[in-house]
Amino acid sequence: MPEPLAAALADLRTLLTDSDRLVRAVAAGRRRGATPEMPRVELRPVRIGAGPRLQIVEQDTARPRTRNVAWGADAEAAVTELLARPYGNWHVTGTDTTVQLRVTKRGEAQVHRSAGAGTPADTEHDRAKSYLLPPDDELYSVIGGNAAKRRQVDAFLRALDATLPAQLPDPLRVVDLGCGNAYLSFAAYRYLTGRRGATVRLTGVDIRADQRDRNTALAQRLGWADSVSFVAGTIADARIDGSDGVDVVLALHACDTATDDALARAVRWQAPYVLAAPCCHHELSAQLRDRTDPLLRSAILRERFADVLTDAVRAELLRALGWSVEVVEFVDSAHTPRNVLLRGTRGGVDTAAARTGYQSLVDTWRISPALGRQLADLLS
Repeated sequence: MPEPLAAALADLRTLLTDSDRLVRAVAAGRRRGATPEMPRVELRPVRIGAGPRLQIVEQDTARPRTRNVAWGADAEAAVTELLARPYGNWHVTGTDTTVQLRVTKRGEAQVHRSAGAGTPADTEHDRAKSYLLPPDDELYSVIGGNAAKRRQVDAFLRALDATLPAQLPDPLRVVDLGCGNAYLSFAAYRYLTGRRGATVRLTGVDIRADQRDRNTALAQRLGWADSVSFVAGTIADARIDGSDGVDVVLALHACDTATDDALARAVRWQAPYVLAAPCCHHELSAQLRDRTDPLLRSAILRERFADVLTDAVRAELLRALGWSVEVVEFVDSAHTPRNVLLRGTRGGVDTAAARTGYQSLVDTWRISPALGRQLADLLS
């Protein structure tokens, strides 16, 4: 039954400000008629050199903002301010209870309570780099990877972890479209089954049969062949068993419109979570080639602008079809120039406004984007 919102938030405040009970909390989504400035915020207890703190990580469209506030008056003030923001959903895990709060269209609280984590959060927060998948993890001895590759893996895993809810589906169905040598597929499986304790069924797709055979052999070597499989075929057409129940779609560095093929499949599957790191962008650059606009005369500037326009169009189209999308830089450009990540979660978005925004981009620049052509029937 719905509860008064103020009372439900007051109950959450008690848990969020209790350093002994709080394990992790995530707020996201929007309420009817109001949108929080930061799309997502995560809270957890940590221990740093100055002592125990409440860590608050706010996700915007650029980089996460992290602050560590002292327990007591400072934490209480910070939590009060966060609870006043118009987030549509809170998921708070404590040692003794887990609370999921959703704000209804009528401004009431729909609250679900279940058992907690059972143990306090791991609050160690070393100043040295802390990896979600340690550099000495035995996985790297099988799949390889230098220091730069391990940093990319860690950055990707952090983005994946920030996207997924605290309570994962059982099993969690993951499809990696254009997986290549699948080192990120393997890392995701390792992290989700290990640190997150999930039951995962992962399928990787790549057009090359030799990649399928190589990756299948690695899965067997790791003892994961029953849960990790690979198929050879195009992103658009590969046959995937159980694709009607996909939870997470990955498309990491698929070239040019292959990213659009992956996003189109994710939309058709109604996948709740999508993470796409586009690679090269050629399609819109070619469409803009003969324009007289000063912005587009230089080939270098035209290509860079086409990169931005392509990802803006993709993000707005996904929003128009029901996904809340963040465009973030998920790893420093020193490690890879292809460091933009489109991170989508189904729901919590004004689709009408996004459709207007998408059409404005298409009309203003007189373009016909591949993803729009593939999903035209859903926009009509």
